[in-house]
Amino acid sequence: MVVQHNMQAINTNRMLGQNVKAVAKSTEKLSSGYRVNRAADDAAGLSISEKMRNQIRGINQAVSNSEDGVSLIQTAEGNMNEIHSILQRMGELANKAANDVNSDDERTSIKNEMDELIAEIDSISAKAEFNGTKLLNGDYTGKYLQVGANSGENMLISIAEMSAGTLGVDGVTVDSHANASAAMSTITQAIKDVSAARSLLGAKQNRLGYTINNLENYSENLTSSESTIRDTDMAAEMTNYTKTSILQQAAQSMLAQANQSTQGVLSLIQ
Repeated sequence: MVVQHNMQAINTNRMLGQNVKAVAKSTEKLSSGYRVNRAADDAAGLSISEKMRNQIRGINQAVSNSEDGVSLIQTAEGNMNEIHSILQRMGELANKAANDVNSDDERTSIKNEMDELIAEIDSISAKAEFNGTKLLNGDYTGKYLQVGANSGENMLISIAEMSAGTLGVDGVTVDSHANASAAMSTITQAIKDVSAARSLLGAKQNRLGYTINNLENYSENLTSSESTIRDTDMAAEMTNYTKTSILQQAAQSMLAQANQSTQGVLSLIQ
């Protein structure tokens, strides 16, 4: 029996210290939900996880950007739909004016309504906007939507001007059969032009829909992969916590036993 160095107590105390640290680390993982809380836990894993997180955030923002793009297109297309309806009405009026049974008063009424409709087309073209950006006045050309997490992952959008002048209907007259017939042809072409512009926007909107679906799937899969690296396996960690807690308690008991062995020496010299 030695009293200067109680090796049994020293070894037991060392094991107790290790178990205390293991319990603390396990508690941290369980309480935080993360297997990797700092670089020391897994340097490589932390680096990969942070890169994935940056990518995930970029992807999620790209989804938001794409959804904004859909809203912008829907706004532009909705205004084009109104212009379409106006042109349809103008076509009806031109057709009516081409009928030579109309009186002068009727032609005047037709002209007045036609002028108001032309003015409304210009009003819609000038006022249509999304988030403060004009859409149908010819300024929204060569614009990009950032639809990916990385540089260069974008989509080009251009929206045609929808003013009466651009559509060619600002100068139509219906004061005679010949002019009304010419107006019918001009209006028909304008309707085709608006239809073509709406078709292009519809194609862009459909593409954005597929882009959003793809980005959401990518984000989900990347999040799952990042979770595998970073997150705590709760079942496995709870098992580890239970084990290390038992070992800690056992070490505490054994340390008490080891210290008691020195008490026997004291009893001999009393």
